[in-house]
Amino acid sequence: MIRASGIAFSYGSRTILSGIDLAAPHGQVLGLLGPNGSGKTTLLRTLHRALVPRTGSVLIDDDDLRRLSAREIARRVSVVVQEPPGDLPLLVSDMVLLGRTPHRSTFGRATDADDAVAAAALERVGALHLAGQPFDGLSGGERQRVLIARALAQESTHLLLDEPTNHLDVRYQHEVLDLVRDLAVSGHHTVVVVLHDLNLAAAYCDQVLLLQTGQVVAHGAPSEVLTPATLEPVYEVDVRRVPLDDGFQLAFRPRRATVTGEGRPAPTPAPAPRRRPGAPATADLGRRTR
Repeated sequence: MIRASGIAFSYGSRTILSGIDLAAPHGQVLGLLGPNGSGKTTLLRTLHRALVPRTGSVLIDDDDLRRLSAREIARRVSVVVQEPPGDLPLLVSDMVLLGRTPHRSTFGRATDADDAVAAAALERVGALHLAGQPFDGLSGGERQRVLIARALAQESTHLLLDEPTNHLDVRYQHEVLDLVRDLAVSGHHTVVVVLHDLNLAAAYCDQVLLLQTGQVVAHGAPSEVLTPATLEPVYEVDVRRVPLDDGFQLAFRPRRATVTGEGRPAPTPAPAPRRRPGAPATADLGRRTR
């Protein structure tokens, strides 16, 4: 479990986070949501001490992060960053083996046991067939799976992901998040994930924490937090929640402008997207029944 209490962080005189409390229980997915600049990534980075908060504390399974060495943190917390590495001359198998670094001595080579752990991690994410391929030749979705495999190879019980669906098409967005959710509900991981897409958060998160200008606006189940009354002041758009058989869909449109100075009314915004008759209720249209 990850707990944060009273987290505050600043860059110089600019306050980024102020008084943040959160709890990410074992076996669940906690989504960090909010507009650009709300502090999501900064908060995530304080949870594995890539950034040191000005005030507050982070506990990993009741142990204060400040009292743990970098190696011990890496053994407990795996991180998948927002931008994957650039062109690296590594095979996929070698990329995943980097996850074994916290378990080896400074100059220790990978052992047969390390190879077995890496292979099991690739198999867990459905990418074992990619082991002998160059990492820089993979598609975006394949790269994300390999990076998650590298995180799994660390054999930690806490997984932090910063925008894992960034730059992915719809298919890979759902494949990656379905994998992430499965890692949590299987009972092996506590997951904290930064997301921009609120419908994806509704479909895959057990709890969400909504940030605005570095402060918590709401924290709870998606059905409680992702409401027009909560979202409209934060995102400054009109929000409509459409009930579906297996959850709900959020639809967004710009707020209606007032009459222009020339007396011309503002254009009528486009109608909210509608579900195609007969189409299956996919995860991006609302929260799945579990």
